[in-house]
Amino acid sequence: MRLLVVEDDRLLGDGLCEGLRAAGYAVDWVCDGVAAEAAMAAGAFAAVVLDLGLPRQDGRAVLAKRRSAGDTTPVLVLTARDLVKDKVGALDLGADDYLVKPFDLDELTARLRALVRRAAGSVPVRLVCGGVALDPASRAVTREGEAVVLTGREFDVLELLMRSAGRVLTRRQIEDQLYAWGEEVESNALEVHIHHLRRKLGGELIVTVRGVGYTVPVVR
Repeated sequence: MRLLVVEDDRLLGDGLCEGLRAAGYAVDWVCDGVAAEAAMAAGAFAAVVLDLGLPRQDGRAVLAKRRSAGDTTPVLVLTARDLVKDKVGALDLGADDYLVKPFDLDELTARLRALVRRAAGSVPVRLVCGGVALDPASRAVTREGEAVVLTGREFDVLELLMRSAGRVLTRRQIEDQLYAWGEEVESNALEVHIHHLRRKLGGELIVTVRGVGYTVPVVR
C-alpha cells in the first residue's frame, strides 16, 4: 500500500517514513505544499499524511485545491495545531482525519487503515475469498483455516487484489500502489509474486486476464 507523507521537518519526516515502511507501507515523502499538490495530482496513493504548516503553500490550501479538483484520496492531517478551530477548519475543507503532534505511530497506522477501509467502501476488516482469508490489521493469511506465511510484498499484492475483487487491475495500477518513487523494480517482479501466491494459495484464486492484468474473482 502506497502512502504520501507531506512533512517539512526533516527529522520528523525521516522517522515517520521509516516507521511507516517498517509497518509495511511504500512511502513517498515531499517537504512543501507545492510539491504535495503536484504529487497528489500525479500519484496513486492509498492515503496522504498531510502537515499544515508547510513552506511555499500551506497544507490547508493543498487540501482545498485537491478537493476542488475532485481528488477523493483519504487525507489524514498530522500537525502541531491543536485548537478546535484548526481541526474543524481542516475537516470542513475535506480532511478525513486529524491527529495532533506528538503522536503514537501505532495510533497513526490504525487511523490510516481505517481511512483506507472507508475509502474502499466499508470493506470488512477481514477479507475472504473462497477458502482464503486475509486480516489487514495483523497481516495474517489463512487458507482453509491453516496459516499461510507470505513475504511482505506477497501480502501487499494479495491484499490489493482481494480489496479489488471482481475488478481487473493492470500491472501499472498494481505497481503504482506498491512501490515508492525511485524504488527499483525488476521487470518480472510482479509475475514472481503472483507465481508464489498461486503456489501457496492455489492456482484458482488469482486469474490472469491476458493482455490486461490480474483479478481475484468474486465468489458468490
